[in-house]
Amino acid sequence: MPYQETIIEAGQKDTHYLEDLYHYRELFYLFAWRDISVRYKQTVLGIAWAIIRPLLTMVVFSIVFGKLARLPSEGNTAYPILVFSALLPWHFFASSLQESSNSLVSNEKLISKVYFPRMIIPASSVIVSFVDFLFAFLVFSGIMVYYRFLPDMKIFLLPLFMGIAFISSLGMGLLVGSLNVKYRDFRHVIPFIIQVGLYISPVGFSTTLIPEKYRILYSLNPMVGIIDGFRWCILGTSLRWESVWISLVISILIFTIGFKHFRKTENYFADLI
Repeated sequence: MPYQETIIEAGQKDTHYLEDLYHYRELFYLFAWRDISVRYKQTVLGIAWAIIRPLLTMVVFSIVFGKLARLPSEGNTAYPILVFSALLPWHFFASSLQESSNSLVSNEKLISKVYFPRMIIPASSVIVSFVDFLFAFLVFSGIMVYYRFLPDMKIFLLPLFMGIAFISSLGMGLLVGSLNVKYRDFRHVIPFIIQVGLYISPVGFSTTLIPEKYRILYSLNPMVGIIDGFRWCILGTSLRWESVWISLVISILIFTIGFKHFRKTENYFADLI
């Protein structure tokens, strides 16, 4: 028989690649479950860590912005609730970006030995961050009970804004994760970006404090529309829908760029990593 060489690689077309992602969906579940298990079993604080981070941030922001700087809340909302409602999507985004940026490098031995759609790795990191989000939301529910705050029916629209946060987080994760394979300096840049983003996003304050003429420019930060959407759904605060549409468009743009760059560089991961 003549010798035949079989090369297994990602589909050259995006449609073929999407078929690969569906075919390897069980591997995605396995990666996600593995990351979740490692996240909560091999740490001292375990699940408590997903609760302590936003809780301490809320306390610090409430003291610095609410007590010392005396920034106003919005409406009759207690300042800690205003802050924590913004920390929910922000910590999801920050954690997703942090975890997915290092996910490919952390799995270098697996990537260099066997083929599977590499996008599964950063995508599973986003799922782990979503589990953290769920635990933090339970704590937030307890805080709302403490302040005797009851959200209205708009809270059922929260998955819409969570979907935008998913698109933005996964897009940034794909872009930065693929860049980190070639340029390892990105592992030092990401914490700085997250730290700066925390203060330029409306986490510790209401968007209503931004002058009207700068609102559109400020909304170019995709987290603005997402955070305002969360507060609108949970707290019933004001919402400028143009900022939501801007966040959605920018999030889709980020995802498209991240997906395209990831696909362009994926075949070289095994050589570079």
